[in-house]
Amino acid sequence: MAYALQPINVTASTLTLDKETHGEGLVTINRAAGCTITLPASDGKGTLFRVFCGTTITSNSLIIQTANATDIMQGTLAVSTDIGGTVAPTAADSDTITMNGSTTGGVKGSYVELIDVSSGVWAVRGGLVSTGVEATPFSAAVS
Repeated sequence: MAYALQPINVTASTLTLDKETHGEGLVTINRAAGCTITLPASDGKGTLFRVFCGTTITSNSLIIQTANATDIMQGTLAVSTDIGGTVAPTAADSDTITMNGSTTGGVKGSYVELIDVSSGVWAVRGGLVSTGVEATPFSAAVS
């Protein structure tokens, strides 16, 4: 019988994800002042990371970024303030998700799943709870 990994509670301002420690489990961010999460370099081995926003971001941002400027994210995130919501697709060069606690998500209950699908590519999916007019959380910010 396989047992589920225990969720990892994060209250620090930064976190570098590690496949052995965080892969296949759940990382819950409980820091209202935000957190910057860095993925490992993608190698195509299928590792899954789940990030859950357990506390609404009230200052700074909850940022999830690739380890380098050559890795990208591909996929979509649903961003919703109300029943209408929007679906935000990645661009060809997206390497960062920024949840600001309002228009781009980061309200308690937001979640993101990232899967290492091939060398240089992270598949992304999830649902972001937002306030105000929804906006894309994706950008190309890693240099």
